[in-house]
Amino acid sequence: MEENTGRKKSGFAAGLLTGIVIMAVISILGFGGWYIVNRNSSGSYTSENVTEGDVSKKLDQLNQLIDKYYLYQDEVDQDALVEGIYSGYAAALGDPYTVYYNKDETKALMESTSGTFSGVGATLTKDADTKAVTIVNVYQDSPAEKAGLKAGDILEKVDDHEVGDEELDTIVSWIKGEKGTEVTLYVLRDGKEETLTATRDTIEAQTVEYEMKDGGIGYIRVSEFDLVTYDQFKAALDDLEDQGMAGLVIDLRNNPGGNLDVVCNMLKLLLPEGTIVSTKEKNGKTDEITCDGTNEFKKPLAVLVNQYSASASEIFSGAIQDYGTGKIVGVTTYGKGVVQQLLDLGDGTCFKVTIAEYYTPSGRSINKKGVEPDIEVEYQYDEADPKKDNQLDKALETVSEELPTILTNPALCIFGFDIMVLSGKDSDLYGILILLLPTEKK
Repeated sequence: MEENTGRKKSGFAAGLLTGIVIMAVISILGFGGWYIVNRNSSGSYTSENVTEGDVSKKLDQLNQLIDKYYLYQDEVDQDALVEGIYSGYAAALGDPYTVYYNKDETKALMESTSGTFSGVGATLTKDADTKAVTIVNVYQDSPAEKAGLKAGDILEKVDDHEVGDEELDTIVSWIKGEKGTEVTLYVLRDGKEETLTATRDTIEAQTVEYEMKDGGIGYIRVSEFDLVTYDQFKAALDDLEDQGMAGLVIDLRNNPGGNLDVVCNMLKLLLPEGTIVSTKEKNGKTDEITCDGTNEFKKPLAVLVNQYSASASEIFSGAIQDYGTGKIVGVTTYGKGVVQQLLDLGDGTCFKVTIAEYYTPSGRSINKKGVEPDIEVEYQYDEADPKKDNQLDKALETVSEELPTILTNPALCIFGFDIMVLSGKDSDLYGILILLLPTEKK
């Protein structure tokens, strides 16, 4: 289980992270690709004005004052005080993406990267106003589905724990556990209380959803870029192609980013030959990931983005835009154009540090700027029809306008044939191609 509003940061083979959000997951998994850092003299926290002795002296002074004056001294967690020093040290850099993680936080980070986890297979969210915790999605064939859990259920209790005003990550920690163990969920459904027992199992996160829309337009929604996402995306793309897809909409709205390696492999299924993304480190070292163009997508394409599309989502949309492979529809993206590296500190903790900026194929830096859409459309909530999605409608319209058009006006018919004009990308590649098709008899 995972929350859909939390933070998610995902790494790739070398430990580079592009996400801005860690999603709390009901999971147990491993994480590879860490770089090991060893402290040496160059990593000292001393400066011209402050020595290590000064720091130690002041900490001792603060401890003495806590012991002497602090009202709740008996309740002090000494480990938490120490961890607070490390967290504060990292935070003082002023970079929101450079973070120290204690053991519990590191474990949660590990659990959020692979896309596979031990849990019940559902996602939940918490209303900011009502504080209600609601099930928003139940994975197919998951323990949650087998137990009878449904989207829309309001979670009230997990085993003996009352949900109340608890934070989502705490609630998630109650639900996760070892494969084969049971968890009892108490939910409110249509005003009636339901008690459901699920047996935890290994779950593959469903990061990709897809369907064929009207007019032969495929629709793929990517919620995040985890290790499992590439295979799910390729399977969706292949299935839509088998169904005769004429055009495609890829929805990256609210996608916080994730695994850089994964997003680049996905772009290799779409882009022409050339650079996908390049990075530049503090020492001036540059690197780039390229595409050979063997799988270039030549059908009409639109990519949906919003202000919460970040990092890897911006690499994706920026590359699509630079090559003209598709139209970007929505509003300007988040604007996270920096890359992080995850460093194992050797004691169950880790340090995530910003190491480079990345650039789109044309050399654009989108950091603190975002990717501006080709077609700007603000989302408008329709109270009369909550399921209506004007941004998606515009993306579908954009793709539809580029599809081949059959002109059926009798005045344009030639000797019993309709004129088919291939427009959009086809015309760009081959010029206007006119085909004579038998006129439909009426």
